[in-house]
Amino acid sequence: FQQKSLEELNKDQVLKMIHYDFEKYSIREDMKPVMQANADWLLKFPSVEVLVEGHCDERGTIEYNIALGEKRAEAARNYLVSLGLDAAKVKIISYGKSKPLVRGVDEATYFQNRRAEFVITKK
Repeated sequence: FQQKSLEELNKDQVLKMIHYDFEKYSIREDMKPVMQANADWLLKFPSVEVLVEGHCDERGTIEYNIALGEKRAEAARNYLVSLGLDAAKVKIISYGKSKPLVRGVDEATYFQNRRAEFVITKK
């Protein structure tokens, strides 16, 4: 951990992304173990700060998706805090639909783009 740069840690994806249901921002049951693993890792390194990025699929207006992405990032932050993280070390941002992970117009693509990503910003 100490020998790796922030870029390397984020490239290695030590913190895993989670996905959301259509037009929802609650943490899915199948994503809770991922959130627990992320929290466990973050608690092991209390100096780490993280940015939670909220993302949406391409459907809906820009404004709607920015608001939904923010709710998704906030839900992920609140979940991490409920697992013991210091809220001051978890920031949020919404990218709405502006940064798709994959391109396409099918449900599998939409699902991949409805996500929260966790970016380490400080060691």
